[in-house]
Amino acid sequence: MNEIERVDDLTPDERNWAVFAHLAAFAGLLFPFGNVLGPLVIWLIKKDQYPFVEDQAKEAMNFQITVTLIAILGWLLSFVLIGVLILIPLAIYAFVMTIIAAVRANRGERYRYPYTLRLIG
Repeated sequence: MNEIERVDDLTPDERNWAVFAHLAAFAGLLFPFGNVLGPLVIWLIKKDQYPFVEDQAKEAMNFQITVTLIAILGWLLSFVLIGVLILIPLAIYAFVMTIIAAVRANRGERYRYPYTLRLIG
């Protein structure tokens, strides 16, 4: 498991924005690629103001990019009927991990999603 790195000197506003960075991924339920665009918007708005929010928004974007790539693969494999075996567990996993990340960010912990491509550093 990942070692938990806790940041103690966070303001409530900084914690809230970090939580929003993770939960913004649910924008993908409203429009295509919203799961990546939601954290991206928060990162662009708050990256210079809050280092913790910048870190967590980048982590959320990396996770959502990974989820999107796997979902595209699952969609392509659905034409041979095995994509459903990828898409359903992926949706559950993404939902649960996003909630866990939001809770951890609210505690002031630098959360790292497991099994994530870290494309944005």
